[in-house]
Amino acid sequence: MLARPVSSEYNPYFDRYIRLVPEGDILESLVHQHRGTVELLAGISEKASLYRYDSDKWTIKEVVSHMSDTERVMAYRLLCASRGDTSALPGFDQDIWVREAGINQIPFDQILSDFRIVRDATLSLTGTLSEDAWSRRSTVGEYPTSALALAYIIAGHELHHRTILQERYLPHIS
Repeated sequence: MLARPVSSEYNPYFDRYIRLVPEGDILESLVHQHRGTVELLAGISEKASLYRYDSDKWTIKEVVSHMSDTERVMAYRLLCASRGDTSALPGFDQDIWVREAGINQIPFDQILSDFRIVRDATLSLTGTLSEDAWSRRSTVGEYPTSALALAYIIAGHELHHRTILQERYLPHIS
């Protein structure tokens, strides 16, 4: 079992996600939590997927797409770190990505399918890493970031948005 990352392995900003990940095997967490999120989202209708709880907030479709996009970015960073690439990796502007993606025109079942596929790719990658690869680092922003920390960030980011969906979105849709 891999130990939790320590604070020197990532930007302090990401601590808010890492803290959300329960104790235990990170690879098992990535499998089980994702299953729970997919089950939570599976019953949402096309109409309900366009719900936003305030005029300046994303729709459910946009939230789920953001979760997929962020996981893609973090998995790429994890790949770079695990392969020993210490290059500085670029950031991204989540608001521009959501705005420019045209997600609300895509059927929700396709967005949910993409969400599953992205996690499957992450699981495929993490399932092939050697023990040494988990401690390797790339530079994310100005911070050396380990492959392990990136796996925790992926898991925590999903949990963060699942909580937002459960608390601010789902109680208001039928």
